[in-house]
Amino acid sequence: MKVDIQSIHFTADYRLLDFVTKKVEKVKTFYDGIKSADVYLRVEKDAERENKTVEIKLNLNGNPIFAKEQSNTFEAATDLVMDKVVAQVKKHKEKMVDKV
Repeated sequence: MKVDIQSIHFTADYRLLDFVTKKVEKVKTFYDGIKSADVYLRVEKDAERENKTVEIKLNLNGNPIFAKEQSNTFEAATDLVMDKVVAQVKKHKEKMVDKV
């Protein structure tokens, strides 16, 4: 699976990119029909502490899956958004099985 990561309003270091890539690639264990993933790491211009946003778009056969989370670190936001993505992938897989 191809994982494309874009960091917006900052330059991400290799450790963060590696962490996010490994997390996103684990979704492949739940469903084989994932073609690629687009990940957007963004620093919001807020006075809030939770100004790190992670958005993930999975390109599947059919409709894409999208999730977005915000936290005080990119690692925490990635963990939160991955929970949402995994739930959506499992739901999508169940729908595909029901159609067959």
